[in-house]
Amino acid sequence: MPAILLSPLVKWSFAALGGAMVVHWVVKEARRINDELDERRRVRVRITDREARPTLRRDPRTGDYRL
Repeated sequence: MPAILLSPLVKWSFAALGGAMVVHWVVKEARRINDELDERRRVRVRITDREARPTLRRDPRTGDYRL
């Protein structure tokens, strides 16, 4: 089987093109994930059992927060 001879310029061009494609894909995925996270942050969840949950109160002597 004959070896395919490509000049180094063509090889570097293919490598640069492949790298650019990977960077483009990574940026697109990062933006998609950030958009999904921002959408989830905007959703308000109503807490139905707010009265049953204990709250933290600051201890005036030590300054620590306790139930």
